[in-house]
Amino acid sequence: MLKENIYLSIIIPVYNERENLEQLYNEIIESLGNFEKKYEIVFVDDGSEDGSFSLLKKIHKRDPRVKIIRLRRNFGQTAALSAGFDFAKGKVIITMDGDLQNDPHDIPKLIEKLEEGYDIVSGWRYKRRDNFFTRRLPSIIANWLISLITNVKLHDYGCTLKAFRGEVIKSIKLYGEMHRFIPAIASSIGVKITEIKVNHRKRRAGKSKYGISRTIRVFLDLITVKFLLSYSTRPLQVFGLIGLISGLTGTAIGVYLSYQRLILKTTGLTNRPLLLLAILLIFIGVQFITMGLLAEMISRTYHESVNKKIYTIREIIE
Repeated sequence: MLKENIYLSIIIPVYNERENLEQLYNEIIESLGNFEKKYEIVFVDDGSEDGSFSLLKKIHKRDPRVKIIRLRRNFGQTAALSAGFDFAKGKVIITMDGDLQNDPHDIPKLIEKLEEGYDIVSGWRYKRRDNFFTRRLPSIIANWLISLITNVKLHDYGCTLKAFRGEVIKSIKLYGEMHRFIPAIASSIGVKITEIKVNHRKRRAGKSKYGISRTIRVFLDLITVKFLLSYSTRPLQVFGLIGLISGLTGTAIGVYLSYQRLILKTTGLTNRPLLLLAILLIFIGVQFITMGLLAEMISRTYHESVNKKIYTIREIIE
């Protein structure tokens, strides 16, 4: 059986978006009206309870290019996208939301930009149609912080509308809320990333699944991403540095107190909080260095057990 020669896969995570799905499908078909290569539309039903799955089955019967992945429960957008990546067959993969706020007519622009030689093209919702205080302001702060910490400069990490080369996105494992960090994570394997302005529309039906609580989870995942990008293969450098600073500070305070007691004959030092601080810092320093050594051993065991390389080859010329 010959493998399907599909060029484009469009992955759409869906959670209770029944009122938007028919129009979304029609707009995607319309936007790809002049597209000559084979494509598939992969809907990932992330535990919807509003009849979204039943509607998707009806669309599938009309159009075999539509594929459905149904998850057992609501796992979240990152898990839904990950499932889509695993089953997508296209050489180029587009991701977008199922709420009609991403404009399907931007898909050809993303593909065109990707074909200029980029590996990832990220959408930038230049004129975002969301509430400023609850959605846009937290997003502005998060985008600035992510760009600062990861050193990958994008205006809009949270925009789901992105284009990827299949071999790039399939090599990335996602956890937590890390789908928004894909460009930053991919930067560690040496990919070319760019950003283009895309249209953003107001939600027409259904309820938003985003809230302030999600911002907190994003910040926590950002710590993980920074560690993975900078220290996953050398954890001792981060834990050891903290341990050395703590230990040396405690030692310096201890030497100072010893000088006061032995040379200057100062009394009453045992009742001073500074002595307890010195002891605490020394113990913390030892613990952090020990933690770094243990993390180093775990990291080496992980990389050796899964045969994971610490480098990625772009091409081999023979």
